Amino acid sequence: MSSTLQSFAAVFPAELPDKTMFATIVLTTRYRRPLAIWLGSAGAFFLHVSLAVAAGSLLSLLPTTVVTVLVMSMFAIGAAFLLKEALGSDDDEDEEFDLRAGSTAKTAAIAAFALIGMAELGDLTQLTTASLAAKTGTPFHVGVGAFAALLAVSALAATFGARLTERISMQKLNFVGAAVFAGFAAWTALELF
Repeated sequence: MSSTLQSFAAVFPAELPDKTMFATIVLTTRYRRPLAIWLGSAGAFFLHVSLAVAAGSLLSLLPTTVVTVLVMSMFAIGAAFLLKEALGSDDDEDEEFDLRAGSTAKTAAIAAFALIGMAELGDLTQLTTASLAAKTGTPFHVGVGAFAALLAVSALAATFGARLTERISMQKLNFVGAAVFAGFAAWTALELF
């Protein structure tokens, strides 16, 4: 099996249940800009894969505790933000939200880039990509396969998120998003022990 297919096969299933897929869904429901979220995520994934293939084993030298605390903090901040949005809105505000969301494609892409970029730092898929790049000796091909897998999962999440917003109110989605992010923050905190 080529290193491109090998990295795609390793990264795609690892990313499906990953926090970044759910973060992409939450961001898509928040901003209602699936293409902007996908493009922001793509930028973060490109950076993530580039770091993984370039740094390889250097990533393992980063203190795990520092990375864990950083990721936990990002999810806790995301949970607080979404909870604030949910508590400050009601089901009648969806039309106002549509107008706000309609003018924030750049903001949505930047938010996706920042959140996904931070969440992926030291993630299983980044470590997998770095390991495969070191093992196969073909970092470019590993990078192409990993990047393609991440783009595919992100596209699925952005598409699903866009459809979800057509059926469920933003207030409910913000509450669910806050709970998901709080759960990820708690799960990440457990990694400290």
